Amino acid sequence: MTWFDIGAIDDIPQRGARCVTTPQGKIGVFRTMDDRIFAIEDHCPHKGGPLSQGIVHGAAVTCPLHNWVISLETGMATGADEGAVKTIPVKVERGRIALGLDEMLLAAE
Repeated sequence: MTWFDIGAIDDIPQRGARCVTTPQGKIGVFRTMDDRIFAIEDHCPHKGGPLSQGIVHGAAVTCPLHNWVISLETGMATGADEGAVKTIPVKVERGRIALGLDEMLLAAE
C-alpha cells in the first residue's frame, strides 16, 4: 500500500466531505463532528449516488438520492438496506490526511 497526501484536515468542514479522484476511482473523504476521518468509495451501493454529497451524521452518511445510510466505519448499508462500499485506509499525521491505495492497481494505470 502507498500513502497519498490529499490535504489538511481543516480542508474538510466538520460533518462534511470531499471527493478525491484516484486511479482506483472516486473516493469520498469524510470528517465527523468529533474530527474522525473516514474514506469510502464515493458511490452508493443502491443507485450509485455520490455519497460525498450526502449528510454526515455520527459515523454514517446518508445518500443524497434515496436516503440510504452507509456506515463510514464499515462501508455497510444500515437498517433494512443491503449492500456495501469499499472502505479505504486513512491516516492523519500533523493535521494532514493520507489515503492508503493499492500499489498493484496504481501500477496498472
